[in-house]
Amino acid sequence: MINILKSENLKYRRTFMRKLIIFAPLFFVLYALPQKIFMPATYLMPWQLLIDLVYNWWSVIFIPIGFALYASLVALHEKKSGRYRSIKSRNVSLHKIWIGKILIMAFYTFLSTLVLIIAIIITGSITAGGDIPWGKIIAGGFFTWVTSLALNPLELWLATMKGTFYSIALGFVGLIIGVIGASKLYWIYIPWSWPIRLMCPIIGVHPNGTLLQINDSLRDPSVIPIGVIVSALAFLIFSILTMIWFQRRDLN
Repeated sequence: MINILKSENLKYRRTFMRKLIIFAPLFFVLYALPQKIFMPATYLMPWQLLIDLVYNWWSVIFIPIGFALYASLVALHEKKSGRYRSIKSRNVSLHKIWIGKILIMAFYTFLSTLVLIIAIIITGSITAGGDIPWGKIIAGGFFTWVTSLALNPLELWLATMKGTFYSIALGFVGLIIGVIGASKLYWIYIPWSWPIRLMCPIIGVHPNGTLLQINDSLRDPSVIPIGVIVSALAFLIFSILTMIWFQRRDLN
């Protein structure tokens, strides 16, 4: 399995996927920077606006669209190279190949999250000053990543089965239903709502981007362990189901 992971990582060394790891988080931080700079200093605490903007956009926009893009790039690369056919001819374990792709996607999105955290800290240190809210920044990044892992096998399955258009389309649908459902009681049934919903108690921002009042019910921290457990189970279930599908599909 280690060799498969190394092979998968090496394969994407000079592709757009590697660039996306850096450019995606930097884009969201730089996009939020002008609003942070030109907003009146008394509007919010020095760090609050930057964190609210970045993590809200990250969970609402990048998670559904970015993950769909990652999956599409993986599927497109394999389709162009014809590697699935060569895998079949060499009698390589298909389930390990599929799991390897899911884990590499998880690893790349984790790296993007680290870049996002570092970019927030550096940008905030320059523009906001004061004490760095380490806990809020790290928790926001970590829980957003963990609760979005289940989307990796789901998007990769659709991109492999139907192609880029359908994967990206699902990402846009996920963006819409994720925002709509995040503040509702049924948020737990929508994978795209999980990272958005957890940002409510962690960051203190509503799914629509507005600040939450201190006594708002969306700030209830009990949703955090629920979201983590459900997303972990969904990641495991989606990975197994899509792995079984990949093993049985007609590679010809």
